Amino acid sequence: MFSAASASAVLSFLPMLPGQILLNNLLYDTSQLSIPTDHVDPEQLHAPSHWDIGFIRRFMFFFGPVSSLFDFLTFAIMLGVFHAGPELFRSGWFVESLATQTLIIFAIRTRRIPFLRSRPSVPLLAAVLGVVAIGIALPLSPLSQALGFTALPPVFFLALTGMVIAYLIMVEFAKKVFFAGPVDRPLTVRRRDHVHHVQRRASRFSHPGPLPGRTGR
Repeated sequence: MFSAASASAVLSFLPMLPGQILLNNLLYDTSQLSIPTDHVDPEQLHAPSHWDIGFIRRFMFFFGPVSSLFDFLTFAIMLGVFHAGPELFRSGWFVESLATQTLIIFAIRTRRIPFLRSRPSVPLLAAVLGVVAIGIALPLSPLSQALGFTALPPVFFLALTGMVIAYLIMVEFAKKVFFAGPVDRPLTVRRRDHVHHVQRRASRFSHPGPLPGRTGR
């Protein structure tokens, strides 16, 4: 969305149509439905993990700009090299954004560097590669005109391959910085006594009485 807003500020046309954005999100979300089948690296199972909103926020702000950087690179290639009009621009960005945001799951699903040291599950691998193939095929299919796409030149796919490889490499370097601490450092395990568990279960069947100074009216 940051990339789309930035492009809209300088382009004379929408960088991607609303329907194309929804289709992009639908395809991406479909590929992620197979995540529950995925494997977890053994070093991440040494201790229970806790939901950490602060960690998620830092992760977003750290890796998000890397994704936008390659969006901007795509914009420059489409305008400066291919002199793209609206349909060609949207087709190129649709394919690039879907490919990068989908394939990156292989890198961010593990702390191992390179990510090839950690094998994803077969369903996740098939879903991700299948969605990328669908995204590449759509601008070349009979549905392209109805979806607002147009056929991309063969040279674009060479540029796309280079950008995807460069993106994955850059994310690997970013992971090395982000996870600079030891991966298998011991985690603090919270322990609750019997009283805590009883009170927690009892709270489901209780509700607070009237506040002090208030009547039951």
